[in-house]
Amino acid sequence: MSAHDAHYAGDLVDGARMLGLFGDVATELLIRLDGDEGLFRAYESIEFLAPVRAGDYIEAEGWILEVGKTSRKMGFEARKVIRNLPPSEGGLAESSAEVLESPVIVCRAVGTCVTPQALQRSKRSPQG
Repeated sequence: MSAHDAHYAGDLVDGARMLGLFGDVATELLIRLDGDEGLFRAYESIEFLAPVRAGDYIEAEGWILEVGKTSRKMGFEARKVIRNLPPSEGGLAESSAEVLESPVIVCRAVGTCVTPQALQRSKRSPQG
């Protein structure tokens, strides 16, 4: 996450940034499954589980849970894999960072996307 993503005091990143990443993941899954970007319809659940700050590195992953005629229910998870390590926490410079031994799950969500039947062009197994 860049300094531009920091929205609150303490360089805290707005949780909506994780939803933006999930939207990108959903687009890839739909292209792989249907050959079309489709549209995000709704989130069923969203859990913000840990803070994200400027300088953190986030990996986002998604998978398809259910496939209907036009709907695709998806699960998402965002994990912090590297965190900024400021001098106050032992960093040697403002650019110091720490690779986390175990990634920290920062957000989970379940949502539904729709690809109209007329736009569905392929039926390959999605990878996310």
